Order: sequence, then structure tokens, then C-alpha cells
Amino acid sequence: MATADQIPTNSGFHAKSTADEVLAGIDLTGKKIIVTGGYSGLGLETVRSLAGRGASVLVPVRSPEKARESLAGIEGDVSTAPMDLGDLSSVRAFAAGVRDSHSRLDLLINNAGIMACPLARVGPGWESQFGVNHMGHFALTSELMPLLQASDGARVVALSSTGHKISDIRWDDIQYEHSDYDKWQAYGQAKTANALFANGLSRRLRDSGGLAFSVHPGGIFTPLQRHLPQEEMIALGWLDENGEPSEMARQGFKTPEQGASTTVWAATSPLLEGKPGVYCENCDVASVIDPDSPYARFMGVNPHACDDAAAERLWEISEKLLSNA
Repeated sequence: MATADQIPTNSGFHAKSTADEVLAGIDLTGKKIIVTGGYSGLGLETVRSLAGRGASVLVPVRSPEKARESLAGIEGDVSTAPMDLGDLSSVRAFAAGVRDSHSRLDLLINNAGIMACPLARVGPGWESQFGVNHMGHFALTSELMPLLQASDGARVVALSSTGHKISDIRWDDIQYEHSDYDKWQAYGQAKTANALFANGLSRRLRDSGGLAFSVHPGGIFTPLQRHLPQEEMIALGWLDENGEPSEMARQGFKTPEQGASTTVWAATSPLLEGKPGVYCENCDVASVIDPDSPYARFMGVNPHACDDAAAERLWEISEKLLSNA
């Protein structure tokens, strides 16, 4: 069971370690890597660190002009190709191009996402947070599976968050077709889906020696908050009354360089061998935590996000949704 594997490894890193510190001494020359959302926020820092270690990084982009500007200062082998996670034809076209130009894929980082946005529909009518954060990446990974299986020990990293604690999968109404929409509940469902996706994918990569993990990067101010008004961020305790980072945020939030560290740790650490599908935080495997614990909101992984049976149930639902799209 995945819950039994949720045991910290004492990695030697910590909450404020940076991606460059995690990758120090690691040579990624020749590695073929894709990072979704790799031209802003955490994704940009992830690309910077990986490319700086010799990897060849491909970034799918929805806004080519913005991507060119953001990636211009990054040294190394970084390229882009158009893709929109909310448009399945775009995802399939991107993946087809990758299959035509690559014989293998060593690392896929499903980093892109949206958070707490107004109700919107993507694809064949999917709720947008579930549709972009989960189904878009599910479709992309499915299309790229032959290349992942062709690699010697490929890894897939899915960005989840402590947002998974807000909601399990809403099994009876995933798309908010029969109930009132709640933007935070929908975000929580999507982040649970990201964690369960890594759990399920790990079993499908096993025969080829691949691994999949989910990660909580930490609290970070990035463009992910673009849908949140200042008043709401003040109410959440992220900003003070003057609109500046609160004392809580200054103490507990991370910089993008620190936020990218758990992603690259999950992507490269040998300590994760034999721990398929685990949920990671602060550059280590997270412990399972009692949802009623006073610390549960900010740390650890709730049991519903690392449940094998739930992962398989979501995988089956996702395959059906994709086949009908």
C-alpha cells in the first residue's frame, strides 16, 4: 500500500533548500525532460535548475511570446512547443510532435496548474480545475507513455499541494453538474487527483523500471494566485492589511527557488527507489497524518490522497472521460 511507503527518508535537505542545492553534483547531460508550465513561477525555476545541470528541456507553451521573454535568460538546452492543457487536440498534437522527434523521455514534470478560479468548462465540459490540472496532464502522460517506457528508469513528477486536504474526489459529481460550485473545493479535488494520478501511474511504469511521485512544493507567491483578490489573500492570512506579505507568509512561505526543490528532488533522488507513487514535501517523503491533527492543514499527506484503491478508481474514470472526449 502507498500509505505504508509514506515514511521520510531523512534526505538531508529541508523546507528552505533550493533546487540548485538539491541538484549540486548531479549531471543530467543527455536527459530528455518536459516541464509543463515551465515559463513562470515554480516551473521556470525548475527548468532553470535542470537545464543548468545539462538536461535537454522542452517546455510546452500556451503563450509563446510570454514564454520567449521568460526563458530568454536561461542558459542551456531549452526549447518550446505550443500546447494548451485545456485543449485535448492541442495536447495530442504536442505529444505527437514529441513522439516524432524523441526516441525516449526520461523525465516528465506535470507542473502547470490553475487555482481557485471561477467556474469554467474545458474539453467536453469538464470543470476547469479538474480538467486542466488533472485531465490535461492525464492525457499528455498517456500520449507520452511509449517514450517513458522506452527510457531506462523514467520518472514522472505531478505537482499536488496541501490543497488536497480540502477535498477528496467528489465521486458522485466530479464536474459540478449537480451541485453548487466551490472554487476551493474544486481546487482541493484537483490536487487530490494529482496525488492519486502519481500513485496509479507508478504501477503502470513498473515493468519498464519507471517511477511516479507527487509533490507539495510549499506555499509560494507565484502567478498561481492570479484569480485571488487581495482581500481574500488578506483573509487567508497571506497578506497583511497593507497588502504586503504577512508575518506568517514571511516565515512559512518559500521563494520559487526553494519551492522547486522538492520537484527536482523527486525527479532525481536515489532515496526514492523502491517507493513508487509516494507524496513528497520539503525534499522528502511526507508522513501520513491524521486529518483531525492540529498540524494537518499545513503538513503531511491525508490518507485519501495516497489510497491505492482510490487511485485505481480515478484512473478508470479518467480513461473513460478521455475516451469519450
